[in-house]
Amino acid sequence: MKYLIAGLGSVGRRHMRNLISLGETDIVLLRTHKATLPDDELANFPVETNIDEAIKKHKPDAVIVSNPTSLHLDIAIPAAKAGCAILLEKPISDSMERIDELSSAVKKSGAKVLVAFQFRFHPSLMKAKELISNGAIGRIISANVHFGEYLPAWHPWEDYRISYAARKDMGGGVVATQCHSLDYLPWLVGDKVESVFGYTAKLSDLEIDVEDTAKIALRFANGALASLHLDFNQQPPEHHFTIVGTNGTIKWNLADGAVRIYRTDKNEWDVFSLPSDWERNVMFLEQTKHFVDIVKGKANPSCTLEDGIQVMKIISAVHESQKIGNVISLIN
Repeated sequence: MKYLIAGLGSVGRRHMRNLISLGETDIVLLRTHKATLPDDELANFPVETNIDEAIKKHKPDAVIVSNPTSLHLDIAIPAAKAGCAILLEKPISDSMERIDELSSAVKKSGAKVLVAFQFRFHPSLMKAKELISNGAIGRIISANVHFGEYLPAWHPWEDYRISYAARKDMGGGVVATQCHSLDYLPWLVGDKVESVFGYTAKLSDLEIDVEDTAKIALRFANGALASLHLDFNQQPPEHHFTIVGTNGTIKWNLADGAVRIYRTDKNEWDVFSLPSDWERNVMFLEQTKHFVDIVKGKANPSCTLEDGIQVMKIISAVHESQKIGNVISLIN
């Protein structure tokens, strides 16, 4: 199978290394040569600069979209029209514009799209999903997420001010860049978000032109409520959630990776720890394995284009809520 990778920053290179580790070495690179990382590891692969010409010349079976958010659809739409399987980095775009065009192209060609929300492949979140689906804590009542991380510490090798996360023109901002929980919460709860309220602001001294702090409230179709805190400012970083049900509570913290569940019938906490040899790239590698299976026709996407569109609707609703100061309904 032939893979085309669009965008060779840190994310694109991780995808490339993971493909190679799985024995998938027929790779074409689509790039602008603006990456801030060394080019050494890219030297042995063909390079193209135009997506249409690259698809026509190399006829890839799959396209990995890992360029800046605002440019995602410039790659994804031609890839979908060509019928390529697509691994589309999150969020799928910087606005709802042209989303319908992508959906139509996917429907017409039959292209399969996996949206790259890698936390779905974190073993602890998978365990939490299993526990909740099996009714371990009863009916879900509420959830809380905290995700704070200092932006300049993300990529120490580059000036944070030029990163896509810091720039409005590249689709940055804390809501879009840290939208993982806007995907995994509905996935864990097992229901769609019905309405959204949000506050966003640029409160720090960071030299960025996007919001660095967000407070978000969600109401799910089943009535459950959730609150989320996102920021680019916190040192040291912190990412955790709590989900409360009628018969117990589930907690997770990225720091130790463990899932903790309290069951009211047992009146004690059970802890499900990560394997001792687990490291962060494993969830990306598992995601890549899943994508390779999709490309080879052995699997269907576990995180679909529709899932990615739902996250985009929530992101858009957060910003609209901040603008008008009211709750935004996602019910059509």
